[in-house]
Amino acid sequence: MLNLIIIGFFASAFAPLIYKRTKKYFGWIAASFPLYMFISFILKYNEIASGKIIKEAISWIPSLGINFSFLLDGLSLTFVLIITLIGTAVFLYAGSYMKNYEHTGRFYLYIGVFMTSMIGLVLSDNMITLFVFWELTSISSYLLIGFNHHKESSRKSALQALLVTGGGGLALMAGLILLAQVSGSFEISALYDIHDKIVSSKLYPAVVILILLGAFTKSAQFPFHFWLPNAMEAPTPVSAYLHSATMVKAGIYLIARFNHAIGGTVIWQDTILIAGTITMFIAALLAFNQTDLKKLLAYSTLSVLGTLTMLLGIGSNLAIKAFFIFLVAHSLYKGTLFLVAGIFDHKTGTRNVSMLGGLKKLLPVTMTAALLASFSMMGIIPLVGFIGKETVYSSILEVENFRFLLLALAVISNAFVVMVTILVGIKPFFGKLLPTLKPPQEAPVKMLIGPILLAVFGLLTGLFPNVFIQKLLDRSTISILAEELGITVKLWHGFNYVLLLSFVTLLLGIGLYYFRKQILQILENLSLSNYLKPSFWYERILNGTLSFASLQTKILQNGYLRYYIIFIIITTLGLTGYTLFKISGIGSLDITTDLTIYELIIGIIIIASTFLVITSVSRLKAIVAIGVVGFCIGIIFILYSAPDLALTTFAIETLTVILFVLVLYRLPKYLQFSNPGSKIRDAIIAASVGIFMTMIVLLVTAGEMQSELKKYFAEASLAEGKGRNIVNVILVDFRAIDTLGEITVLAVAAIGVYALLKLRLKEGDK
Repeated sequence: MLNLIIIGFFASAFAPLIYKRTKKYFGWIAASFPLYMFISFILKYNEIASGKIIKEAISWIPSLGINFSFLLDGLSLTFVLIITLIGTAVFLYAGSYMKNYEHTGRFYLYIGVFMTSMIGLVLSDNMITLFVFWELTSISSYLLIGFNHHKESSRKSALQALLVTGGGGLALMAGLILLAQVSGSFEISALYDIHDKIVSSKLYPAVVILILLGAFTKSAQFPFHFWLPNAMEAPTPVSAYLHSATMVKAGIYLIARFNHAIGGTVIWQDTILIAGTITMFIAALLAFNQTDLKKLLAYSTLSVLGTLTMLLGIGSNLAIKAFFIFLVAHSLYKGTLFLVAGIFDHKTGTRNVSMLGGLKKLLPVTMTAALLASFSMMGIIPLVGFIGKETVYSSILEVENFRFLLLALAVISNAFVVMVTILVGIKPFFGKLLPTLKPPQEAPVKMLIGPILLAVFGLLTGLFPNVFIQKLLDRSTISILAEELGITVKLWHGFNYVLLLSFVTLLLGIGLYYFRKQILQILENLSLSNYLKPSFWYERILNGTLSFASLQTKILQNGYLRYYIIFIIITTLGLTGYTLFKISGIGSLDITTDLTIYELIIGIIIIASTFLVITSVSRLKAIVAIGVVGFCIGIIFILYSAPDLALTTFAIETLTVILFVLVLYRLPKYLQFSNPGSKIRDAIIAASVGIFMTMIVLLVTAGEMQSELKKYFAEASLAEGKGRNIVNVILVDFRAIDTLGEITVLAVAAIGVYALLKLRLKEGDK
């Protein structure tokens, strides 16, 4: 599995180079990449269907328990097959759709990285590895949403998606780390046997909240739903792939994957159930007044994502069955309809549904794919969407609490989805032929294969559910519920209450479609207060953050070096000072006062010279005083048996004083810039730093330092470095590369100074 992921990243990296040489045929070449992935994983189908779980693990950071570990079971195989199958259709489709774009090669790089990252995400068995792929999907989706970067709306939408999903990603990382602390392992499969230990931990509520925040932001659950419709600024292949079939389902996958290990509690089930139900209902309502094909599909996608989350929240065997079937059905029909919307846009010049009609004779193949997908989305037999919708209703009828409320909300939401389906997949082909910006014509083969392929899969999956999804359903539910359902998937369950609900849903949806204009006129003057819109609060938070950043920059990055130094010093003192004085034993340090006369004299000279430096009005006096301080330090080195350091100090101080004198002796006397208050402030800060550093030195030297390095260098300097001066041997032998680097830097700086000194501007140059 790791080999396939590595191949995926390499293939993506070389995509722009290959595209330059094979533009005409690149759609077919690109489609072979996800097709190869699809075939590689479908060959594992029989093993997984028989109950086998395939694992791989390569050590990454062994000391922390972080590995490149991957797991292929029914749940991950289902998602991988969806990702690669729809990826094949989208890659081929993009070969025609994107041919006139300026940076198509770059597009294939981004979408290839995204697909590979999604595969890595759903296969990961290590929480840190999962998080890495999780963030890679966010970054690559940001690049894809903002692909038309010349448009401000695209840049804004890409940034919004990145901030929302990226913020959720940080929450997810915190949740995974806490979960690892509770469980003692980063391996997801290791969590399954310690469910009771996890849910009984005091950290469990924080784990649930943080992980669900990551999942809800990624899958655009309420109140984070607003970013997904805005992401429709991306090219249609991106919308079809990321925002219908793959990325937005990453959060759904995360909930399903961790349901076994940390689910089954009130906080987990109820949070998922409530968030999913609200998203399902609100998103369906928000679709009502949309006219853009992609916006209509985006809001209906949100509603379905809410339904999937709601089913995981219900958590019964039948609900998990409905979750699985609805997941597959939605990926197939929504991928098809997004691609059909792209064909409308590409071949008619518009995505406005009110400007489309009567296209059945001009786009017959497109109509076939659209109708098959639409019937599945509406829940009409014999499409797989029919099985999904009936199973959803059946699972809701099993709920004990709020059953009828959930059922009513589900029926109303699905009725709005039916209305959206008629607008997107049926209306454009029937009725009077409406004028469009471009003369309508059938799409090329590369744009038709994908929608037809997915639509036919939706039909075959409905007709033969036992062949296509029964075994994967059995294996997936083991990962979600830790048990096999033993529930068969059937197309027809006879005439019953659930079938009646399906008919009611269709009738309501058709009614909403026919009375849509009248209802919109009634609702024309109604609008929600901005305070009720999550997008409003997102803008307020973003603007507030930018304002705070501007204020912070004015304070911290004001261009004055002294303020930079002050902030750094105060931060250091604040963060470490408290800890220093809380350390046990610091109050009982044995500070000896045994001083020899020459040590006392040197100390007095250093203090007097320092005082002269800060009070002198002459630069030359200050320079001489600094030199005296340096020479006194050198004498201290001699007193403590470090003549080599003393010689180095004397040489550097002499050179420094000479250079300062040469440069500064022509400058005027100091000017008074600091007022008395600033001087007092600086004196307090300087004294605090002095006291702090003194305490650090006293604490460090209070006891014998235990260091294996000290012992090693003492023993190895003569034997290996052939020198008795340990410091010199370290610099010349053990740290030779570092010393060489420092010498190189000094040499480059010297060359630069020499070049500046020799610089002569030509007459007239400024």
